[in-house]
Amino acid sequence: MNTPEKKPQPRWARRKDARPEEIIAAALDLFVERGFASTRLDDVAARAGVSKGTLYLYFENKEDLFKAVVRGNMLPVLQHGEDLVDTLALRADRIRRRDLRKVIQEGYAAALQDAGLAAEDVAYMASTGEGELVEFRRGHFYGMTTHARGASFLMPEARAVLDVGALHARAMRIDERSRVLGYRMTSQCASGSGQFLENVARYLGIALQEIGPLSCRASSPQLVSSICAVLAETDVINMVSRGISTADILKGIHLSMAGRYLKLLRSIGAEQAVALTGGLAADAGLVQALEEQAKKEGVEMRVLTHPYSIFAGALGAALWGGFRHRVLARRAGQTLSDRPV
Repeated sequence: MNTPEKKPQPRWARRKDARPEEIIAAALDLFVERGFASTRLDDVAARAGVSKGTLYLYFENKEDLFKAVVRGNMLPVLQHGEDLVDTLALRADRIRRRDLRKVIQEGYAAALQDAGLAAEDVAYMASTGEGELVEFRRGHFYGMTTHARGASFLMPEARAVLDVGALHARAMRIDERSRVLGYRMTSQCASGSGQFLENVARYLGIALQEIGPLSCRASSPQLVSSICAVLAETDVINMVSRGISTADILKGIHLSMAGRYLKLLRSIGAEQAVALTGGLAADAGLVQALEEQAKKEGVEMRVLTHPYSIFAGALGAALWGGFRHRVLARRAGQTLSDRPV
């Protein structure tokens, strides 16, 4: 009895279920080598040995592919070290809270001494931001309302506020009385924040105050990824290895951040006079990038800054605290001269 011969399978045949993993592996290699912004899907397909059409069967676009890279390679590593991270985070949090309270007490004592005042001379203590740690406060005000009030006080013509802090940015549309009419915030990713810029400055070996002036001197800025801090920092490392100047790297970062901030502002209909507040308000490079990006996108927008813009939140808290103090004094039947201010 003759048994039909089986046709030999080609040794190079690829299992369909293995293709996504091979594409992800190729993408990871290219993201590390070239950075997110410089990696093309054509190159990923060629590295994986598949056609570009095959790549699109599994991934909708480059962002979708990047998410798969993160899920497949970064999350397992993070999960592996979860217990250690939790332990260190708890310790760091205890230290941070203890140190912050001590710093607050010392700072307040120094401020009173500079002003020639005693603690009993202060009738109302207002806090904002992380001010819940100010145990002797009388009132705490939400950061959004304090930045709006402070910006309106410093720059009365402002009808929008862009508060760029260490961990996130938020855009607010306000009226002439600093009332917040609408707002949007960035996501949790830190690539558009002051912390990200600080990390980059540390890697480049420059001081924070040098970032703005250097960025303004750029001649050929190199854009970086604006969707993930990890990939953006990878872009920066790649640029340094290719000999890109520090000025061009910083300007590229500023332009990427500016594009992200403009989307926030446009999403709330803020395209007029925008006051910049928060820790990055003194960054001349960011101001320049915002103006250039707005012009490029055809947005009619003026970026307003003030020497005290970085203190807008604290100033707004003081103004709201003064207002509440007067209201409470009137309710108690007192005049302002009856009590210290």
